[in-house]
Amino acid sequence: MRNLHLCNDNELTDLLKDGDDAAFTEIYNRYWRKLYFVAYKLLKDVDNAEEIVQEVFLAIWKKRKSIDIQSLTQYLGAMTRYAVYRHLAKEKQQKEKENAIGVLKAADTAEIDIDNKILLEFIFNLSNKLPEKCRLVFQYNKLHDISLSDVAEQLNISQKTAEGHLTKALRSIRTTLGSSVSEFLLFLIVITLIKR
Repeated sequence: MRNLHLCNDNELTDLLKDGDDAAFTEIYNRYWRKLYFVAYKLLKDVDNAEEIVQEVFLAIWKKRKSIDIQSLTQYLGAMTRYAVYRHLAKEKQQKEKENAIGVLKAADTAEIDIDNKILLEFIFNLSNKLPEKCRLVFQYNKLHDISLSDVAEQLNISQKTAEGHLTKALRSIRTTLGSSVSEFLLFLIVITLIKR
């Protein structure tokens, strides 16, 4: 059996073309570190550099019958650099895609905020039609998020009275919403269509 360590690159390439996996292993052992160094120098990343080198050798094995190699060293070096450039381009494309998704999510959030503002304004306008004490209790408690006990204290009424006003306000708003809900949904649909 022939000692492949003593073969030159051209002899190894010829054996590789014939499908000699021992020749492939010799090429791998001879050039793996050099190609890794090239990839790492460009990427500054151990895992990606190793992956690139594995891809290069896998590609060589797959194309072994059709490749035309004049200089194995130059061929492997060029393949490694091109694999790195493809990897960097793919990474850049992925980052651009992630940035675009981030912009879309921000736009969706802004749209939700606008929809919430419209809904809040609608409820605020409904609450303005309530009797004064009911309106104040509802707006302070539900729209300004002030506790019912603090609302009662601010309005100089008992907490029981504040609870009564809130119950009355909620009942009135629900009743109004029940009859207005179809108009409100139609309004939201129109706003949504205008935005597009």
